[in-house]
Amino acid sequence: MTVNIKVYSDFVCPFCFLGKGPLDEIIKEKDVEVEWMPFELRPTPHPKIDPWKEPDKLASWDSFILPTAKKLGVDMRLPRVSPHPYTYLAFKGYQFAKEHGKGNEFHHRVFTAFFQEEQDIENVEVLTKLAGEVGLSTVDFKDALIARTYREVHQDALKQAYEEAQIMAVPTFIIGDEVIQGLASKERLEMVIDKELKKLKSNDLDGMQCDIDGYC
Repeated sequence: MTVNIKVYSDFVCPFCFLGKGPLDEIIKEKDVEVEWMPFELRPTPHPKIDPWKEPDKLASWDSFILPTAKKLGVDMRLPRVSPHPYTYLAFKGYQFAKEHGKGNEFHHRVFTAFFQEEQDIENVEVLTKLAGEVGLSTVDFKDALIARTYREVHQDALKQAYEEAQIMAVPTFIIGDEVIQGLASKERLEMVIDKELKKLKSNDLDGMQCDIDGYC
């Protein structure tokens, strides 16, 4: 029985990157399938955030985000890409990767490129290089970004997140009927996954019967 998990996240969200750690561990241990759902925290034309020039954000990083990363054993740093990039191009690249069977790999690689290597994930050349690293055609990938091939697909995904799913913050995990908003421990995620797994197994029994002719 496979448990399907939808995770709404943005590539520039530190809590989304931290939330990947416990989930990545669970993926290795349980029969789960994760679908990463795009969510832009600061879509254009909203101004970009620049944590290096905002004392409150720097203070938050030092007092909470970095200690949490160390506690979880996650290697991350506050990228000196200033201001932080918009993520619409990275998400269009993700849609290309997803269509070509490398969605999870590309999603992970973009995250690590930003929060571990401080790469500019709004740069087409950077994204193309990352695509090549996970086994995608760099020529086709770059052509798709330049041609804006996945513009409508990405816009539909955002509409689903904002309007249908009514996501207000990221990360948000949806496991069956359960919605977990914000950073979640491995234990909490496992508890909800196990609950959903029991429900799926129970549903497998629904409708079993024998008829009056003795057929079961």
